[in-house]
Amino acid sequence: MTDHDASETFDVVVVGGGPAGSIAAADLAASGRRVLLLDKAGRIKPCGGAIPPRLIRDFAIPDAQLVARIRCARMVAPSARAVDMPVGDGFVGMVDREHFDPYLRERAALAGADLRDGLFERITRDRTGSATVHYRSGKGGAEHRAQARLVIGADGATSTVGRAEIPGHARMRQVFAYHEIIRRPAEAGHDGARCDVYYQGRLSPDFYAWIFPHGDTVSVGTGSARKGFSLRSAIRDLRADTGLDACETIRREGAPLPLKPLRRWDNGRDVLLAGDAAGVVAPASGEGIYYAMLGGRLAAEAAGAFLATGDARALAQARKRFMRLHGRVFWILGMMQWVWYRSDTLRERFVSICKDKDVQQLTWDAYMNKELVRAKPAAHARIFFKDLAHLFRWVSP
Repeated sequence: MTDHDASETFDVVVVGGGPAGSIAAADLAASGRRVLLLDKAGRIKPCGGAIPPRLIRDFAIPDAQLVARIRCARMVAPSARAVDMPVGDGFVGMVDREHFDPYLRERAALAGADLRDGLFERITRDRTGSATVHYRSGKGGAEHRAQARLVIGADGATSTVGRAEIPGHARMRQVFAYHEIIRRPAEAGHDGARCDVYYQGRLSPDFYAWIFPHGDTVSVGTGSARKGFSLRSAIRDLRADTGLDACETIRREGAPLPLKPLRRWDNGRDVLLAGDAAGVVAPASGEGIYYAMLGGRLAAEAAGAFLATGDARALAQARKRFMRLHGRVFWILGMMQWVWYRSDTLRERFVSICKDKDVQQLTWDAYMNKELVRAKPAAHARIFFKDLAHLFRWVSP
């Protein structure tokens, strides 16, 4: 139908075509559901772009989408001391969201979703309680309407769907992230297989800054929840310190990132959240692509159960299953950020801990496979007591 009028009816309208929304739309469409996927054209989210092997496997990401393969992470302390953490076997993939997100949206369209450039405005309900999604074809465009049995809000941390439909969404904890995509430096010293992570209060008083290779380009970014802290100034300083200030700037992007999953992802009726809208960005690391795509898949599965039974209680399964899988990791990372990111003294000690081989191996095992490693209790115990020793300054950093 070309006029997108009020007679259109869908099983699900997905608002937001990032990783979460695209996966939810693709999975639902592939299962035979009629799906409308709305995405605001021209939006590129600031993102370091790291994806673990687990994501590549679970979501069948082709090699063509990988702009770099990371073999090492370098942690840089406030003193400028650097600690390298080699990945070991395998690699961490890097994607550029400018190309990765459209790829995922096209996959959803190929699966049967109706993909449209649409700016979500509101949800209304008639006397029977049936939901109608109101959206515009671009800013200032004509308004269109689509009826839906379910709306999935995957429209980011400041989700318009979430703020209107889910209590407490406006109080979501966030940091603001900013990065600049620059042309890769021509110097031979640039390592295209290493991510640099800066734990320095001058670059971020409560998070971290980064330099991540993207093949022909590089993402240079930082984040902070502290009001008044100048992210642009921090990136200017970081580029000057690392000799990247002369590189061509291709684009600049900023957006809020949530750092704690919401207590509720559905309205108990006809709305379910996924991705950043649900708060699934990992504390401390800021990793979000894998968790967004998993959240989109879980949302699709919960939506399928809801559509099959009409029981809105099925929608709550998306959050329950996610938290069973990753709630413990999010809690640990949240505590780690709270403990170690508070001052440069603590950040110095945190980077020192990263020298430990037990820490390195368990960190990479957990990151690469998205599972806590329980098979090495002795290593966990050693790390626990080393953390205490550094926290209480029983050892020098």
